[in-house]
Amino acid sequence: MADVFPPIEPYEYGMLDVGDGQRIHYEICGNPDGIPALMLHGGPGSGCTPGMRRFFDPRRYRAVLFDQRNCGRSTPHASDPAVDLRHNTTAHLIADIERLRVHLGVERWTILGGSWGVTLGLAYAQRYPERVAAMVLFSITVSRFADYHWLYHEAGRYFPEEWERFRAASGTDGRDLIAAYHRLLNDPDAGVREAAARAWCDWEDAVVSTAPNRKPHPRYADAKFRQCFARIVTHYFVHHAWLGDGALLENAGTLAGIPSVLIHGRADLGSPVDTAYALHRAWPGSELVVIEEAGHELRTPGMRESIVAALDRFASSP
Repeated sequence: MADVFPPIEPYEYGMLDVGDGQRIHYEICGNPDGIPALMLHGGPGSGCTPGMRRFFDPRRYRAVLFDQRNCGRSTPHASDPAVDLRHNTTAHLIADIERLRVHLGVERWTILGGSWGVTLGLAYAQRYPERVAAMVLFSITVSRFADYHWLYHEAGRYFPEEWERFRAASGTDGRDLIAAYHRLLNDPDAGVREAAARAWCDWEDAVVSTAPNRKPHPRYADAKFRQCFARIVTHYFVHHAWLGDGALLENAGTLAGIPSVLIHGRADLGSPVDTAYALHRAWPGSELVVIEEAGHELRTPGMRESIVAALDRFASSP
């Protein structure tokens, strides 16, 4: 099974004005005459990375990557406490994807999304199913209220020491850590914000994998990234991503007919595999691929290869 493709540089960059004072950064790589594809990054608030380009066969795909509002290279950046996030919601991101599609002259595209990118991809596809040719989704999330509670409270049963540090840094009894950190990350004191961002990112990094000898993700060493990521995640999750509880699963039947592969790690403790199974059962015709021993990340053998294989298969389909 193929691993990822060699590193590639984009042949086009741009900043798209999407209103509300927001400009989103996008890049395009691969074959200008290839199959249109869109990468939806996680977080929310992680931004795209050069490694994401490597999932797409550069001979067959015209791959578009963009940084969602207020993160990555999009502006204004959420690391600045003066930036108001009220114009950053799931509905805004769906509208941004449509503006980008029209701007680039794409009729339909194949969507690749991971983690939060799954939630966003599902929400977009349920709003615009006629614009989606196929979907490859990995590290499945559907943003139910119970999913948030699991990740920031119940998953601590597997990482008790890390969770206790996470709870203690919130200054609360731990009943609602998302709300507590949302307040801290918007505190007027820069020291309070930085301590909260570091504690939040420490927990995110702890729960992502159970692989032995795993090293911390280098992105969390960047203070600007920590502030941006933690602010946007808590902003979204304190509002339950502006989605009805379970709505994405309830409406999954509307995606029948869209070819889809769902890829998930059995050892994903941040988003247990039953979430992926529930989406598979609710989505007629979807295919579920479970990677043994993989967690909520891509470095485990089998995850990247399965993503590439699914994209290759769709590129070969009529």
